[in-house]
Amino acid sequence: MDKQLFNNTQILAWLQYFSENTQVDLEKVKILDITRKNKNLIPTVESNDAVLVFTEAGHADIFYRMWDAGLGECDVWYNTGSDPSGPIEHNKLRDMINRGINASAAMLILNPNARSTYKIGMRNSSFSRGSIHYVGSEIRAVILNKMHIANDDTVCIISGESIAVESAIIAGEGTVIAVEYNQNDRRTMEENIEQFGLNNIQIIDHVDDETMKGLPVPSLTMLVASASMEQEIECLLRINPHMEFVIYTLDFRCAASIPDLFARYGIGETEVIQLSVSKLTSKHTFVTEPAPWLISGKA
Repeated sequence: MDKQLFNNTQILAWLQYFSENTQVDLEKVKILDITRKNKNLIPTVESNDAVLVFTEAGHADIFYRMWDAGLGECDVWYNTGSDPSGPIEHNKLRDMINRGINASAAMLILNPNARSTYKIGMRNSSFSRGSIHYVGSEIRAVILNKMHIANDDTVCIISGESIAVESAIIAGEGTVIAVEYNQNDRRTMEENIEQFGLNNIQIIDHVDDETMKGLPVPSLTMLVASASMEQEIECLLRINPHMEFVIYTLDFRCAASIPDLFARYGIGETEVIQLSVSKLTSKHTFVTEPAPWLISGKA
């Protein structure tokens, strides 16, 4: 169970404090307690006009990380103690990058440039450069659409780094289990986690009963087809006999064989689609990107 430094009485007291000392509309305030695990600060501030953040002491670079993510124009309202009393202070976030958090308290962050909805299919330039060759943003958007991720879902992503990042943002109250077999890809995945300020991704290096033990049970798995795919499916079905799957492959023969594989393991509602994306170049010619197959099913 999550640790809970702030109870309902304290939260209401802080709401009253900011109501009395700012012009904020409490109806629009998103409450975020980052003392609890798996809470994503940066994506929450990016997508909400007003966020009341509850935090403990010790976050030395919290404002720097938000500034680095492009949130420097946010307004931060706070006081210098642990209680909702006394004079209130106000600064632009860009002027606070050298400060940390020295007490367990709440702060109100107002974002004038907030996007109220998340834009699925981020540009590849948004992700950390490294060893990973990211799937095209248009194709990623379709994959995420096929996954139907809910805010509190637990999702397993196998060798799908940018999918894991976007899934973690969508499932802000859930967990993403990212499986990275390659150490270089794992390092790039860790860079993305840091860059996007994500706390709800857990990385493991392979799929078996031991590595999955103690982790939240996923309801959905997205995986890139590989030689270990059948072993992965067997293990995941032992963990959750009602698992949903979305499989990505560029190999037609692999795509054609997956419906029979699904049938052997009792996975139904199988759907197979192929995606093709062509882009106009500066020379007014079209370049066709690799056209993957997506196979989905539910046990």
